[in-house]
Amino acid sequence: MARRCELTGKSVRSGHLVSHANNKRKRVFRPNLQTITLASDALNQNVSLKISMIALRTVDRQGGLDAFLLGARDENLSEKALRQICSALIGKHFIQRRFKFFRDIIIYDLIGVIHVR
Repeated sequence: MARRCELTGKSVRSGHLVSHANNKRKRVFRPNLQTITLASDALNQNVSLKISMIALRTVDRQGGLDAFLLGARDENLSEKALRQICSALIGKHFIQRRFKFFRDIIIYDLIGVIHVR
């Protein structure tokens, strides 16, 4: 599995390790990824995601996983997180979102999917 945060899309970056003598050698900067179980109020169940600790602080600050997912960009989310959004939004909110992964527009209402283009 790739070293990539499922919520923010943070991944491995490369750069230089610079010594006191200004010698440069390649190194990688890895995000601090942990497997965390978060509670979803919309689904009434727990969801296990591999996320960075910065993402965990952001989720906590925004008021939970469901609030974070409503404002998140679709291209940063993993397939597992996108399925979480679809499940959470059906029956809870009226929202129109473009899912890059599914390549179509899904409009939700209180009773479920109204229109799929």
